[in-house]
Amino acid sequence: MIDPLYVLSGFCVGLLVGMTGIGGGSLMTPLLILFFGIHPATAVGSDLLYAAATKTGGSLVHGLAHSINWSIVRRLALGSIPASIITLYALSLMDPGSAAASSLVTIVLCGALMMTAGVLIFRNRISTAWRAHIEELDPRDTAIVTVVVGALVGVLVSISSVGAGAIGVMALVILYPKLPVASIVGSDIAHAVPLTLVAGVGHWIVGTVDWRIIGLLLAGSLPGIFLGSYFAVRVAETALRLLLAATLIVVAGKLAFDHLDKSLSLIAASFTQHPTH
Repeated sequence: MIDPLYVLSGFCVGLLVGMTGIGGGSLMTPLLILFFGIHPATAVGSDLLYAAATKTGGSLVHGLAHSINWSIVRRLALGSIPASIITLYALSLMDPGSAAASSLVTIVLCGALMMTAGVLIFRNRISTAWRAHIEELDPRDTAIVTVVVGALVGVLVSISSVGAGAIGVMALVILYPKLPVASIVGSDIAHAVPLTLVAGVGHWIVGTVDWRIIGLLLAGSLPGIFLGSYFAVRVAETALRLLLAATLIVVAGKLAFDHLDKSLSLIAASFTQHPTH
């Protein structure tokens, strides 16, 4: 049976992604955890493959528009793909359905959401401060730092499905100040395709992917992305970024509060079962 709530959620998130280029993993993963009660690891794994499908379309559009810098994509992938594989191997050593795995995903997800919110709010200030106090790196150092950024994004995305959007774009804006914004966005989206695909397949192998959820989300998100792209130039971008940042902060706070509440409950239960004498 088709669950209309999943389709509607996919549509709403797709609409935001189409208008801002940000918000896929940042909104979909918390939505699956908080609203639908999906286990954090399964929410991340399902969202990664969902993101791989949606970002493939965006990558094709940017490719046709020649707004992808493939050398940057290769540098990011050189760091992110190995980092993702190592991270997924480490996760596979844990029980995906365990409380420890849930805690790890939730903690990293909260941190990634707060970082994304901070980038959305202070993006221009961060970029201006960097350019005012730090000289432009030489090409060799820029290439090395790009690989390191890719590795960090690979770890974040593999654990939380968040990081390949706002954080990746912010890093590229700082590292490549002379590159057009369209090329930065296009390169970030193109890099996200292999990263989310590798990370998603890794989660599938581990057993933390729900294909039914992916299909329902795609059914709603694809028309949502199309409609959002149409309205992108008709809505104030700054207002959207601030609204999205505020939403992410609230979501991160809710996740952190729920996690703390569950942790305290587990501790209390352990003391009840094993009273001290």
